[in-house]
Amino acid sequence: MRSGRAVGGKVRGLWMAAVAALWLGLTGLVPAPTGAQIGGEPGGIIREIRVEGIERIEPETVRSYIQLRAGEPFDPARIDDSLKALFATGLFADVSIRREGDVVVVRVVENPIINRIAFEGNDVVENQTLEQEVQLRPRVVYTRTRVQNDVKRIQELYRRQGRFAVTVEPKVIQRSQNRVDLVFEINEGPSTVIRTISFIGNEAFSDSRLRSVIQSAETRWYSFLTGDDVYDPDRLNYDEELLRRYYLENGYADFRVLSTAAELSDDRENFFITFTVEEGRRYRVGRIELTSEFPRLDTSKIREAVTFKEGDWYNAEEIDNTLSKLTDAAAALGFVFVDPRAVPRRDREKGEISVEFNIREGPRQFVERIEIRGNVRTQDRVIRREFRLIEGDAFSAAKLRRSEQRVRDLNYFKKVTVNRVPGTAPDKTVIQVDVEEKSTGSLSLGAGVSSTQGLLSQLQLIERNLLGKGQILNFTLSLGTKAQEYEIGFTEPHFLERNLSAGFDLFKTTREKTDSITFEQSRIGFGLRSGFNYNERLRQTVGYKLESKEVTDIDDDASLFVKEQEGESTTSAISQSLTYDVRDSRVDPTEGYVLRLANDLSGFGGDTRYLRTKLTGVTYHQLISDWIGRFSLEAGYVQGIGKDVRIDDRFFIGGDSFRGFATGGLGPRDEATGDALGGNQYVTASAEVGMPLGTSTTYRTRWFVFSDAGSVWGIDNDAPGVLDSTAIRLSVGLGVGVTTPFGTVRLNYAFPVLKEDFDETEAFSFRIGTSF
Repeated sequence: MRSGRAVGGKVRGLWMAAVAALWLGLTGLVPAPTGAQIGGEPGGIIREIRVEGIERIEPETVRSYIQLRAGEPFDPARIDDSLKALFATGLFADVSIRREGDVVVVRVVENPIINRIAFEGNDVVENQTLEQEVQLRPRVVYTRTRVQNDVKRIQELYRRQGRFAVTVEPKVIQRSQNRVDLVFEINEGPSTVIRTISFIGNEAFSDSRLRSVIQSAETRWYSFLTGDDVYDPDRLNYDEELLRRYYLENGYADFRVLSTAAELSDDRENFFITFTVEEGRRYRVGRIELTSEFPRLDTSKIREAVTFKEGDWYNAEEIDNTLSKLTDAAAALGFVFVDPRAVPRRDREKGEISVEFNIREGPRQFVERIEIRGNVRTQDRVIRREFRLIEGDAFSAAKLRRSEQRVRDLNYFKKVTVNRVPGTAPDKTVIQVDVEEKSTGSLSLGAGVSSTQGLLSQLQLIERNLLGKGQILNFTLSLGTKAQEYEIGFTEPHFLERNLSAGFDLFKTTREKTDSITFEQSRIGFGLRSGFNYNERLRQTVGYKLESKEVTDIDDDASLFVKEQEGESTTSAISQSLTYDVRDSRVDPTEGYVLRLANDLSGFGGDTRYLRTKLTGVTYHQLISDWIGRFSLEAGYVQGIGKDVRIDDRFFIGGDSFRGFATGGLGPRDEATGDALGGNQYVTASAEVGMPLGTSTTYRTRWFVFSDAGSVWGIDNDAPGVLDSTAIRLSVGLGVGVTTPFGTVRLNYAFPVLKEDFDETEAFSFRIGTSF
């Protein structure tokens, strides 16, 4: 009995021990064996390494990643390292290594291959842009890590466009042969706009003034024109630089931006921007010194190049402008190798900054070669002929700046960058010109509304860089209730590769009879022209025009002056134009002026005789920051030679030449018929100020305030029934111009302040243009 009880007790003890061991194992108190420990203890020799689970990958490829080899002893540390190496390849979703006797079994589960990548829900960003952003591609191994990285890239792409509420969810669709389709489901969400922009620490300038300086802008109803209300973190960095420049231009040399905070609202639809600044004190210019290391250079002869004077508020931008002008002034005196430096000395107690300009001798370098890159369509010679430097010339910074501006003025390129790099010797330099081409063809649509002429329209096609040779081809079609005009022209700017332009024009115009015009008129003809430059600023053009004109179908009750023009006439005239241009840019001038004298002499054959003269002057001034003022004065006079001046050879002012009035809307007019008769003399003046509306790189928008004044008067025969007056007319108006990736839009609204009762007005006009 005792023996039976002993056996039973022993069985119960073993049972309890087994239960306890199982419980400890389940609760984790006893460690389970690792993959390196499964199958036995360390030691022994590996006879074989067997790979299981592979579908596409070769067994030897798997074996190449692990640190175990047949014939070597089992090593748990190497098994752990092999597991990590296999996972690190990104080829496998799961890996296990076990030991079966003297065989190591490596079992893998391969990651699938991506069959196709698709995007759903994206409207703002195109598929092509998203495909370029993500790293995954078809026929690439799918891994969760790569997918999550691409999700972050897509989100960052949308955030750069101001959409912080975007969500991206990847979906996987299983296909045969361990392939998957990857679909990114995108909820773009609304644009995250800037609700408020505030400043802390500013005392000299108000918040509203500083908001006009930076590029970012608070959201407004018109913000769709600029896009500056969309939050962009990169733009904030640029805003800090704009603030720094603005304060430095106004004398605050100690200015700092302490911090920039952007707070996102809970709904992720609005940002609140806060700039914390430290203005410091404002400095005036103290003593200005001009010294030279060249004994023969008389600094008094280049002192006019200094663009500011003592007592002015300190302006860091004017320091740079002065350095540039000093270089040009010294070069004009024969000192090519100069390197002027500015040494400012700050006196915080007096609140002054004295500046010493030292004209040093720069390195003597010569142009080894000029490299032009990025021009796919435009020929090299078109760019090279704009350079004021050629290979072998002594390097001149002034000529290089002028060359860069001339290339920009071609208006063939979005971007022009000119850099200097060392040549093959210390005294040689290489000029690298990087350009990014843009569309040089343009399509312009114009329209206007006149109180007397109704709706007018115009279509103009221009190709400014035909076949990449810099040639200009233009076609103009103007349709309206009064006239239809067709014109085609061609210009070769460097005829025979010389400093000589050549071109021709073919034109035809018909003007139909209307309620206010009592006759029909047609013009057809051609013109030849040529031009050459005397120097960088002065240009001469000459031309010849032959045209045939006919006035027909005159009403019985038409003006006597119109009846005198009935029949055909021929004009054979030569012309010349002399232009002096010192603008800083022909495309988008901000400083400088242009003067032009034009003459037409008719009488070399044909039956018209006259001398017509026009004088034009336009000047540009940078008023405040990017506020550009444009002021022009124009006058003209035509004198008959042995004959009266025909009505169609007189001056007709209005439309674009005098906003607020219709074309030919002011000047002599037949009292009975209301026909415009044109004038033998005219004078007009115009003032316009353009102001930026935001600084978006996508939409360049400017407001314009303008005023036009002038008069046109006088005809040869002072017959009764002619309404004529030398009184000054005056109009004022507002305009807005928007340059977008799709074209340029300009809208004007003008109304006359001073006018005569017989004048014809035109309040609203607009123009739409695009490139191709």
